[in-house]
Amino acid sequence: MKEYKFKINGKEYAVAIGQAEGKNLTVNVNGSDYQVELENAPVAAPAAPVAAAPAAAAAPAPAAAAAPAGAGEKVNSPLPGVIVEVCVKEGQAVKAGQKLAVLEAMKMENEIPAPKDGTVTAIHVSKGDSILEGAPVVTIA
Repeated sequence: MKEYKFKINGKEYAVAIGQAEGKNLTVNVNGSDYQVELENAPVAAPAAPVAAAPAAAAAPAPAAAAAPAGAGEKVNSPLPGVIVEVCVKEGQAVKAGQKLAVLEAMKMENEIPAPKDGTVTAIHVSKGDSILEGAPVVTIA
C-alpha cells in the first residue's frame, strides 16, 4: 500500500492507495475507505486516483486514449476544482487563447485557455471530474 500526505488549501490529507484489482482499487483518505473504479487500468503505480482522491475522495481523473500517445504539450489545471465543461474534442484544431475547458473553483468558473495553436491529441478529464492543481486537462500538439 502506497501512502501519501497532501496539503490542499491548508488542509492535510493522509492518502493510502491499495493494490489495483483490474479497474478497482481501495483508497483510504484520512481514515475513510473509498472504492474507486478507474476508467482505464493504470500503466504505472496508481497516478490517476492520487490526483482525485483528496479533492473528491472517490472520483478518479479519467485519462482518454491519446492519438499518438498524447504527444504534445499538456495543459494543466491552474487550481483545484471541478470540471464543469469540456469545450474541445480529440483531433480538433485550436488557436492560442481558445477556451479548452471550464473549471469551477471556490464557486467561480475559470476558463482554461489553449497556450498555443495546435491540435488536441488527448483529453484527460470529463465533465464533473474533481482535479487538483497541476493535473493535466488536455494535451495539444
